[in-house]
Amino acid sequence: MGGPGGGRFGGRFGKGFGGDLGGEGFARGRKLTADELQLVILALLAEAPAHGYELIRRLEERSGGFYKPSPGVIYPSLTYLEETGLAAVTQEGTRKLYSLTDEGKAHHKANKEEAARILDIMSRIGARMADVRDAFTGVNDLDPTLGQEFHDARFALKAALKSRRGADAEELRRIVAILRRAATEIAAPASDEASSENAPAE
Repeated sequence: MGGPGGGRFGGRFGKGFGGDLGGEGFARGRKLTADELQLVILALLAEAPAHGYELIRRLEERSGGFYKPSPGVIYPSLTYLEETGLAAVTQEGTRKLYSLTDEGKAHHKANKEEAARILDIMSRIGARMADVRDAFTGVNDLDPTLGQEFHDARFALKAALKSRRGADAEELRRIVAILRRAATEIAAPASDEASSENAPAE
């Protein structure tokens, strides 16, 4: 296909498409290519005809708010799909309603799995970003310094894990044990931890 370039994933999260998924074939900061964006648009139009702004909204919803392409990204791609005969346009007042032509339906069918894969990655990244947002909710309200400290701690853990890549089995077992202890302590209510620390030794 080809045509206009795709938009950059990340928006306010500052991450590239698939940046934290590893092994998905999308490197941190990489742009969605023109072909990929067009496949995704065709997949959405296969579900239902749509105006340009509806496609933007549907992409934002499918990605959990992770990706909201600009009109300057969507409309050139729609124009290209129209010019290549994959999409048809019906004028509705000042707006254009886009739908698939027979050629567009055939092209979508031939590339359906790839389009579904891209949309699935978008959905999973959006879910992960939602988890991160939930974890940070209210942190700065409690203490303005906590938000940055929490951020620094998360990235310190990530850096530490990266530094141990290639470690032998014994070292990996040690790391797994540390992570499990940390998870248990984080999940335990503070009162339980205090009771455990103050309990008399047997």
